[in-house]
Amino acid sequence: MAVPVRAPRPVRRPRRFELRATALYFVLLAVLLTLVGTVARTAAAAAERRPAWAVALALVAAGAVVAGCRRGRRISAARLARRAAAALDEATMTAVEVLDAPSPAPSPAPAPEPPVGGDGTERTLLLVDPFAPVDAVDAVDAVDAVDEVAVETEEIAYEALDPDEFEQAIADLCRRDGCRDVDVVGGAGDLGADVVARTPDGRLVVVQCKRYSDANRVGSQDMQRFGGTCYTVHEADVAVVVTTSDFTGPALEYAGQCGIVCVDGRELLRWQDGVGPRPWEHEFLTGQESPIE
Repeated sequence: MAVPVRAPRPVRRPRRFELRATALYFVLLAVLLTLVGTVARTAAAAAERRPAWAVALALVAAGAVVAGCRRGRRISAARLARRAAAALDEATMTAVEVLDAPSPAPSPAPAPEPPVGGDGTERTLLLVDPFAPVDAVDAVDAVDAVDEVAVETEEIAYEALDPDEFEQAIADLCRRDGCRDVDVVGGAGDLGADVVARTPDGRLVVVQCKRYSDANRVGSQDMQRFGGTCYTVHEADVAVVVTTSDFTGPALEYAGQCGIVCVDGRELLRWQDGVGPRPWEHEFLTGQESPIE
């Protein structure tokens, strides 16, 4: 009688030892044992509190075991242990593959569009780190720079203005510096008064405007005609002659005798820029240097 020959089992090659996989295996095994212990502890506590439920669960488990035996299936603890170990090993390898897989590169964020003003022009934003250390001196310099830009004075070419425009420009300077009741009265029959105004302290200022070229200076005859009317006719508290050029020596001498303030082209620019004295703050009127200087 021939004896059937059993086919040899395939020889399984031993798996190469990997430290990461082994570590994950034992970690998952520890977690599984912890869960089993927690379930057992919970079941024991429930059995102490509700014995009836524990007896019922035990009967159900016994019935399941008997039914399995009747169907010809043996419950083997070793088989269950092998299945649990195989499942745990498979989960470990899956976790290792996931960790080894390269992570996808993040997509670059779209660049923010520059803000557009109402006129359709692009505007530039200055980004400042609020946590960056700032020196107190630098902060003061930055504020001063912003103020200089915001309060920029418009330069006026007085020589390019006609006489009427020049009188209006002098009136605008008086308004800027706090004068009230400013009026342009120049014209035929003005008797030397082109601009009249009230200073902040209430004095009446009478200004004669002479828009001359550099080669044409204000002479003593012009000064005498104005000096004959500024105080007696216009009752000025402060009489001023403003020119875009200069004054002759005799004109300055007569003005000093009559108390007339002379503002030449250089002093006019200083007055405009706010670095020179205002005509009604002249030192011989106040008895002291101008506070602006």
